[in-house]
Amino acid sequence: MRPVLAWLSASAIVVFARLITAVHARWQGCEPRARQRIYYANHCSHGDFVLLWTVLPASLRQLTRPVAGADYWSGSALKRFIGRDVFRSVLIERNPAHREQDPVTQMTQALDAGDSLILFPEGTRNTGNTRLLPFRSGLYHLSESRPEVELVPVWISNLNRVLPKGEVIPVPLICSVTFGVPLARIPEEGKAAFLARAEQSLLALAMMEAGIDNENQS
Repeated sequence: MRPVLAWLSASAIVVFARLITAVHARWQGCEPRARQRIYYANHCSHGDFVLLWTVLPASLRQLTRPVAGADYWSGSALKRFIGRDVFRSVLIERNPAHREQDPVTQMTQALDAGDSLILFPEGTRNTGNTRLLPFRSGLYHLSESRPEVELVPVWISNLNRVLPKGEVIPVPLICSVTFGVPLARIPEEGKAAFLARAEQSLLALAMMEAGIDNENQS
């Protein structure tokens, strides 16, 4: 069981995130149930995994670990506490020259321990005008090595405007987290084709989300 301080901090972060963003989950393609999953999402802010983790039911949050950059979440004692103790993040060294462990091995070890993962296949925050940066290969290798784990696409809306790059004070805005249909596996599918389908599943969620927002505003 996590120390009391980490548990209290996690509860406070959930409350704060909901107050600032009024975040709501849209389970469009699957249900929030106790099944081992890799939630893979678009990446625009350091707060992305916090928001996704926040909307999961409490029972699932306890079993779900974000995959995050060790360089950022090891930058200070507070960040280390939040990343390591509060979220139990799988901290990946993004600079290959400094790696002591293979990132895919780190993630499969977490899966083998029974946890689910939150993963951002773009690998870095997308602060440009494109919807998605090219996916890196980690999602494919995880799918190949642990095919029994469900792959769930997740689109996070508006968080890049709540916490823009370089800012530390969030701007209150309504956000949503949309969970799509789990990505089906195709036998003997190559890496490029798999990653292209994974990207398209996220872009389809983005279009769906835009349509829902337009209907709500009309």
